Amino acid sequence: MGQIQFINEFSPEEEFTLDKRIRLLKARKLRQTEEKIEMEGGLDEDDYGRVVPPDDFHFEFIPNNKNGSYYGYEGWRTNYCKLLDEHPLYCDPLDAFVGRGFFFMTRQKGAIWNPDLPYDDLKEAFDEYNIVCGIGSDGHFTPDLRMGFSMGWGGILEKLKKYRKINNGPEHEEFYKSEIMVVEHIISFLHRIAGEIAALAEEEQNPYLRQNLKEMAACNEKMAEGQPETLRECIQWMCWFSFFSRLYNRGPSGGQLDELLRPFYEHDIAEGILDDETAKFYIACLFLNDTRYYQLAGPDDNGNDMATHISYLILEAADWINIACNLTVRVHDNMNEDFFRKSVWYLFKNKNAWPRFSGDNSLVNGFMRLGYDKNLARKRLAAGCHWMSIPGMEYTLNDLVKINTAKVFEVAYTEMMREAAQTPPSTEILWQKFAKHLERAVDTTARGILFHLHNQDKNEPELICNLLSRGPVEEGADVTKSARYFNMCMDGAGIGTVADSFAACEQRIEKEGKITWEALTRQMDLDWHDIDGEYIRQMMLHSERYCGGDTLADHWAVRINELFSNLVRSMVPKIRALDPAYSEIQFIPGWFSWSNTLEFGSHVRATPNGRHNGEAINHGANPTFGFRKDGAVTAMANSIASVQPFYGNCAPVQLELDPKIANTPEGVEKMVAMIRTILETGNTLLNINIIDQHKVLEAHKDPSKYPDLVVRVTGFTAYFAMLSPEFRQLVVDRILAVNGDDPLMPEMRASSGC
Repeated sequence: MGQIQFINEFSPEEEFTLDKRIRLLKARKLRQTEEKIEMEGGLDEDDYGRVVPPDDFHFEFIPNNKNGSYYGYEGWRTNYCKLLDEHPLYCDPLDAFVGRGFFFMTRQKGAIWNPDLPYDDLKEAFDEYNIVCGIGSDGHFTPDLRMGFSMGWGGILEKLKKYRKINNGPEHEEFYKSEIMVVEHIISFLHRIAGEIAALAEEEQNPYLRQNLKEMAACNEKMAEGQPETLRECIQWMCWFSFFSRLYNRGPSGGQLDELLRPFYEHDIAEGILDDETAKFYIACLFLNDTRYYQLAGPDDNGNDMATHISYLILEAADWINIACNLTVRVHDNMNEDFFRKSVWYLFKNKNAWPRFSGDNSLVNGFMRLGYDKNLARKRLAAGCHWMSIPGMEYTLNDLVKINTAKVFEVAYTEMMREAAQTPPSTEILWQKFAKHLERAVDTTARGILFHLHNQDKNEPELICNLLSRGPVEEGADVTKSARYFNMCMDGAGIGTVADSFAACEQRIEKEGKITWEALTRQMDLDWHDIDGEYIRQMMLHSERYCGGDTLADHWAVRINELFSNLVRSMVPKIRALDPAYSEIQFIPGWFSWSNTLEFGSHVRATPNGRHNGEAINHGANPTFGFRKDGAVTAMANSIASVQPFYGNCAPVQLELDPKIANTPEGVEKMVAMIRTILETGNTLLNINIIDQHKVLEAHKDPSKYPDLVVRVTGFTAYFAMLSPEFRQLVVDRILAVNGDDPLMPEMRASSGC
């Protein structure tokens, strides 16, 4: 049986308001963040809403492999169900919900990939090109929470039993045995939790908190098997699904939050059992529970905006709790302009990097190039750091497959210089070598994805997300075999580093004759430490750069993007021909590096653009930090727009802006116009940090000074104090590089009163 981690530090006489509860919950959240930092050190990822486990909670996994880990249906169901039986309850009587967990099974289990399923034939290329192959990764896709709302756990169990009778062949036995066992343990777990909360209510001396615990217990008892009917029940169901999926393998994204909540909110308002202040409190508690990605607004099937009253309440709730939130506002032609302005106002009011903004036209038109219709394209929501997903219908490895093109460039450059005696080096020869190696990298990556699809159910079946996806339960097969659509993302990383390197070679060697290939190679081999090394490095560093505005490097970036996109798309007929079981598979290119920016750079020696050995590559599709200090947002955004692969995934624009920008109504209007312009030029996703330079420098020296400072690191927001020192430095460098001596965009200065 589980234990209870119950926090109560209040006297029987203490009185509470919803606002007081929010303030106390946020303060406790910050203390818990400090506890995680103390226990786990720097974490360069989402906050996830986790808490530190009780000191006396220790879980022992049961291995089913000689390497000490566990795999396949039998290994995962056995350990997951055992963990549910033993997992403690974390309960805060101030909260409206329970459902916060302590860890992910994937982080505790040891070796991720089943060693009985080797892929040695692919590893050579993976290693040579520093490829993050995605094999064995938990699929980044979005389940359809509405399926859970309509059935509840009891209905999901009935559905499993129904289809087990239909699909009664031996090939389906392990699937249904595992899923039914998991759902039965979930239901048992929820009954236990409801009983534990009821017992806590009986012991509680404060009447206000006792009543909250009683309501919490009743809600959870109903959610064990029933369907949610009220807003509180709906959000509690969401909190538990977050818990169950996070506990399993970090879990998926959330979906279209305003539309998920709207029917329950409208029901409660009509019944007279809810007011807006309480609704906002429930939503704020949802954000406290987990940092899932949610989309707001955007077009419905008819192109009309989906922003409604509850969309505003969601923004107000996020403002109230004001912690790390991953909200995306979808900008489109029929946008609710008032809601748009309100979302921008909150971005600058709180300076916590939420919300971000996605471009509907680019995403929809790009996805339609794959052959899908507009209605389906509109259903593909902003779902993760840079990725999109159709809830309940699509399987993908978004953000989990990355090719380090800077490493590919290094391999090509080394080969060219090795053959220099036979073939004189040139940028065109280098391009031919780069294209050859990039083709091999893309081909191997695509074959790795196919290998993953074939074998992931024997490694880590998606036992939780299968339940809210269309296909798995009906067909009796894991989502890697039964999803409606297989849209496999393949990201490139390092486009800025590579484009700048090509341009530096062309400009300084071929156009200006200021250095030879041999002299440049010697300097790079010595990491610019030879005689005149720093002078030469600065010369290369200050050649025409990517995102400078119609520069040599901008033209190289367009060429690199076209090559990469065409190579990724060329894998579609090849892989379909290899395996008819995936006859409709798609491969979608993107540009994104996530937190691999540092790791990728550590594998790449000095490059012709003046970069040192082991330095970070450029972040995502953004330029290499440091080359512009004039806040030229337009040039950068236009350059990034020119390298959008334009197939429905994202190459985000990352902006770092001064907090004095848009601190007036006129400034907000100008910022709204700028965001719209950036997205209308072809960009897909816009991440914005509003950070005071002095504050971030002080926080970097001593993170404890600003425990509530939130930054958008890549696609996700995180507490600055939770980042590793190396990643904090990367964020600081990025901010300083953009701000420089004059951080304000000239066109914004007048409107902000500066």
